[in-house]
Amino acid sequence: MRWLENIFWLVGKELKSTVGDPVMVILILWSFVAAVILEASGAGDTVRNAAIAIADEDRSPLTRQIAGSLMPPWFQEPVEMTPDQASSAMDRGDIMFVLAFPPNFAADAIAGKQPVAQLLADATAVSQAQLGADYIRSILQSESEFFLSRNSDGPQLQLALRRAFNPNGNPVWFKAMSSLLNQLSLLTIALTGAAMLREREHGTIEHLMVMPLTPVEIGLSKVLATILVVLVAFIGSLLFVVQGVLNVPVAGSVPLLVGGAAVYLWAAAAIGMLLGTLARSMAQFALLVIMVIIPVIMLSGGMGAVESQPDIVQKMTLALPSRHFLAFAKAVAFRGADLGAVWPQLALMAGLGAAFFAASLALFRRSMALIG
Repeated sequence: MRWLENIFWLVGKELKSTVGDPVMVILILWSFVAAVILEASGAGDTVRNAAIAIADEDRSPLTRQIAGSLMPPWFQEPVEMTPDQASSAMDRGDIMFVLAFPPNFAADAIAGKQPVAQLLADATAVSQAQLGADYIRSILQSESEFFLSRNSDGPQLQLALRRAFNPNGNPVWFKAMSSLLNQLSLLTIALTGAAMLREREHGTIEHLMVMPLTPVEIGLSKVLATILVVLVAFIGSLLFVVQGVLNVPVAGSVPLLVGGAAVYLWAAAAIGMLLGTLARSMAQFALLVIMVIIPVIMLSGGMGAVESQPDIVQKMTLALPSRHFLAFAKAVAFRGADLGAVWPQLALMAGLGAAFFAASLALFRRSMALIG
């Protein structure tokens, strides 16, 4: 079992090189602590704490009911203003939304005249203005329908909404898992590829070639060392940042989630090794990482549902281990899935990792032959 001993000592060398680099340690801590918190708790694609004013010229129970429904965490406490005051406040940037009710708004609604309420939005924050307008439109419609149903003799029908797996619709839950995936992908690909290039740029690749080592042993040592470092950081971030600071519950098995992360790291490290073998300098490697990491993050399902992508793109994303890991993580963390439900994702990640590792090993063998 000489090859196991060789891999053991090579992994130790890689771990000493990574842990002994203060910049690398700071980068890992930043990625799995500060970056996860900032990305998960940021405003993102939701409305949060938006300032809103109410210009109520009707002062009816209906308008008061609508104003009372504009509540945190989406909106600040509504401020009652006159139309002129609201216009000035919006000009100064103090208010993002102004909801104005004309006189006799409630009376016209009861009479079936379909009155119109005016909503003004500060569109300098484009996405927040659009999403906030949708929120307000939905609140106004639902509260008006509820009010009118109490003032009519017809059947009072209401839609009962039940949220599965995330009762409060807290976006932090999903963003935290998506952020962990992003950090896993970026760091694992970057660390593995950089380790490959460091041997070439420092001239130590020639030292390895004269030793009784095979390309498989050298490649596995790079991959396993990166997996160990990033997996330890992932476990710490999951326990102390995601579950501790962000209060994201994990419905399923934490050991299963960690095991799935290890399988994904195998695939991501194989991609990093492939890029590190293709590149001839650190500058080339950086460009390759940018070209690869953007599709890995954008098409995995973390920034938008995979089902909303074009059919041809959906088929292409089947070759991305990140897509399968995010599906696996959501199933385990939020739906409490067991191994019997997620084994296809684990098998796909392991198979893709083996394919990428085989490709990188073939290129590495060829590059070592050329150097020799």
